[in-house]
Amino acid sequence: MAKANIFDKDGASAGTVDLPKSLFEAEINEFAVHEAVVAYLANQRQGTVNTKERSDVAGGGKKPWKQKGTGRARAGTIRSPLWRGGGTVFGPHPREHRVKLNKKVKRVALKSSLTSRAQSGDVLVIKSLAFEAPKTKTFAGVLKNMDAYPRKKTLVVLDKATAATLKSARNVAGVRLTAADKVNTYDVVWADKIVVTSDALRRMEEVYAS
Repeated sequence: MAKANIFDKDGASAGTVDLPKSLFEAEINEFAVHEAVVAYLANQRQGTVNTKERSDVAGGGKKPWKQKGTGRARAGTIRSPLWRGGGTVFGPHPREHRVKLNKKVKRVALKSSLTSRAQSGDVLVIKSLAFEAPKTKTFAGVLKNMDAYPRKKTLVVLDKATAATLKSARNVAGVRLTAADKVNTYDVVWADKIVVTSDALRRMEEVYAS
């Protein structure tokens, strides 16, 4: 049974807890993890970059000089790619970069990454992580007590995030918040430490166990 250290709301150690076998004891499939990360990064690209080819550049309708007798190289237009201000050769144009990944592969990749992080001892469970008022210093202090901050990239998984919790975390460098039902493989691979609340852990089991 996979286990993780559990902490109270102040970040003090409170022993260990069993992690759901369905999520944290899966067979590791590195190929699926790679596919999921590549797909995630590709889907972040906007694909809006554009360049003008010689037919798109304004001007250049008149031949710069006559074909023969000038001693200069032949030229038909000032918008040639050889000229400054001319068109671009084989430049990029708007395109769709999205990569489709089926649901089964996504599940396998997520479970593989979670299992790998649990085996490395990088999954930490906290009983509660809620604030009545925004307290960035307090939030950072809790993570520091858990050895998940600073000098570490930390993924914090919450079941339900209050506005105060979101405001407490948004200025803490290297910390990324996500909902339990929106955890993805890239975030798991990106983080050095994964901090999961007890409620979020149960929610993850409900959503991803099948």
